[in-house]
Amino acid sequence: QVQLVQSGGGSVLAGGSLRLSCEASGSTVSAYCMGWFRQVPGKEREKGASIDYFGATTYTDSVKGRFTLSKDNAKNALYLQMNSLTPEDTAMYYCAAATGRRGCSPYRDFYNSWGQGTQVTVSS
Repeated sequence: QVQLVQSGGGSVLAGGSLRLSCEASGSTVSAYCMGWFRQVPGKEREKGASIDYFGATTYTDSVKGRFTLSKDNAKNALYLQMNSLTPEDTAMYYCAAATGRRGCSPYRDFYNSWGQGTQVTVSS
């Protein structure tokens, strides 16, 4: 099982940028699917972005063109660069890993390891 530790996040004005980091231990991030989910109170946790074993990224429509997901295999870490943030991006963000899976899925149950969560708050 991989352990995921998140950092980054915080508060920013609309139009600003933030970067989230997710450092993995116990396994190599290059070997499986990883992603970022987000959740607001009262709603389901939804996938924002993912990157598979082959390095292919997918983004949900609401973040496409604004968020960029990347892996640093040397640091065994995953990053989410978030630009042009809007209040609708306000949520708790979670790093996730689907160890043993090369492809990715938008479904929460597909992922078997989770970071601790980090709050992102965007004010207008």
